[in-house]
Amino acid sequence: MALLDILTYPDKFLTKTAKPVVNIDGALNKTIDDMIETMYNAPGIGLASIQVGCDKSVIVYDPSHGEERKSLTVLLNPKIIETCGETVSENEGCLSVPDFRSDVKRSASLIIEALDRDGKPLKIEAEEHLAIILQHEIDHLNGILFIDRVSALKRELYKRHIKKQLKQNEK
Repeated sequence: MALLDILTYPDKFLTKTAKPVVNIDGALNKTIDDMIETMYNAPGIGLASIQVGCDKSVIVYDPSHGEERKSLTVLLNPKIIETCGETVSENEGCLSVPDFRSDVKRSASLIIEALDRDGKPLKIEAEEHLAIILQHEIDHLNGILFIDRVSALKRELYKRHIKKQLKQNEK
């Protein structure tokens, strides 16, 4: 397995929409294994393929955070088919948006359809923390970053911060 580079804002690849997985082959399985290793190493609780420069519709996540790979899940072509209620994801963060956290409005619960790593159909009903993780990662597959869901003022402040950092790194 290999650690992959996690793309960070303002990389334009993060705004791409992932393509459906149509062929589960050795190359895809290697990418999935590398994504899992990268997520745990980061450390993170979720990672979408777009974040590592892969345009296939794949997410990996493990909400157990810190416990040894207790709830690792791989989803191919995940689609939200139903949402219910509203909640605030407090202090949400992202591996692709370093040094920024914010409250984000999310659905309180949802139902997702996807394929597992072997191509078998799954239906997942998620609430609370898991619902937030899934919405966040599926957003990535649709080219949406969590900063796109915060106020324009907070988003602009973060963009200015990043531009300043990029200029300093150029020196």
